[in-house]
Amino acid sequence: MVLSDVFERFVKDSPVAVMARALMERALEPSTLDALFRKEAKQQYEKELLFSSLVNVMALVVCGIRPTVRTAYQAMRKQLPVTLTALYAKLNRVEVGTCQALVADSSQRLRPVIEALGTPSAWLPGYRIKVLDGNHIASTERRLDVLRDCAAGPLPGQSLVVLEPETGLVTQMVGCEDGHAQERSLLEPVLAAVEPKDVYIGDRNFCTLGFLFGLANRDGFFVIRQHANMPVTTSGTLRHRGRTESGEVFEQPVTLKLDEEKLVARRIVIRLDTPTRDGDTEMSILTNLSSDVADAAAIAGFYRRRWTVESLFARIERNLQSELATLAYPGAALLVFAVALVASNVFAVVHAAMTAAQKTVEDPKIAAMPLSNFAIVEEIRTTHRGMGIALNEECWQQFQSMAPAPLAKLLLRWARHIDWDPFRKSVRGLKLPRTERTRFRDKPHVSTARLLGRA
Repeated sequence: MVLSDVFERFVKDSPVAVMARALMERALEPSTLDALFRKEAKQQYEKELLFSSLVNVMALVVCGIRPTVRTAYQAMRKQLPVTLTALYAKLNRVEVGTCQALVADSSQRLRPVIEALGTPSAWLPGYRIKVLDGNHIASTERRLDVLRDCAAGPLPGQSLVVLEPETGLVTQMVGCEDGHAQERSLLEPVLAAVEPKDVYIGDRNFCTLGFLFGLANRDGFFVIRQHANMPVTTSGTLRHRGRTESGEVFEQPVTLKLDEEKLVARRIVIRLDTPTRDGDTEMSILTNLSSDVADAAAIAGFYRRRWTVESLFARIERNLQSELATLAYPGAALLVFAVALVASNVFAVVHAAMTAAQKTVEDPKIAAMPLSNFAIVEEIRTTHRGMGIALNEECWQQFQSMAPAPLAKLLLRWARHIDWDPFRKSVRGLKLPRTERTRFRDKPHVSTARLLGRA
């Protein structure tokens, strides 16, 4: 492969940004996105503005390269054959199915690259772990006529997200325009995507007989916290199985019944050393995994690691513009969140490439160094616009269809140029105990300079 001298300079000076740009090109390959739109869209149609162009505009905003949709449109004005009003019209009417397909397609295109970088450590060999959780999109500004006199915050939608924690890829998003809909009402598409030996981990909100039996009937498995209202037909003797970092672990067999069907499962009970933030001192987890596959302590550990999906949401919220308060239409809000999940999948591959490259570094401190998510995103964000000026679009198109193995090899070659210290995760020191605020209680404010002078 022959790359320009300018391209190679970016590889040497900012390899992480080059990796991200090449992977974004693969994840958002235009012809694939346009074909996806034609397949999934029910009411929208293509005219002058292609779906791939709309996604590229939103990617600039979501990744923080451009602050607003207007400025992103102005930056791409020469490539967009429509007015800003027409762009907003198409953005506001994007359909839920199109957003869902966008996320699923990105994971399918990026998964082979992660696998080519090296097999991730398996939580449970022979099984695929999937963590399920819901996300409500934050309330928006009241820019629509129907929202002008609303005192309550208007919610533009919500979604269920399925994360594969071993790879860091979001494989499924189930969107819903109704911000007040019950999360359980969105489980049917999740069940439709279940494959044999999938293990779904979720909190008690997803503990319904329909979902548990649906997983089992599709040769899937569950590790889900028991809801207080979950009926159990019979239960056996509760036996002690040791302890974990959280507390004492017990186990008993239980039988669940749905109509005429019966399902034998295990209930893992953890008697916590420290109550949860809700005040619970005991936690029960239901699973249909056999004890030969995973003992009680392992099941407790799987559920505890469910917070990987919460970390995903926090990372997206902190580092990306995944929720734009100015976009009040549900279709627009869900597309923004879907593009943020695609960007998160690209980040997962970049992180995997950096982790694989770390293992080849001779310095043991660097090999074991935790990486800063913020530093990675900031490097990508600050370099992107410079690359857009110095490099033309044609030099990136070769990465759209490159085979996974050569692309993974190229990522590792680029990663050898990384200066690791700027990407070291900062470890915060111990917080100072809070001092009681007893002075100047009768004043609205005080001069810092005067206090320093007296000290």
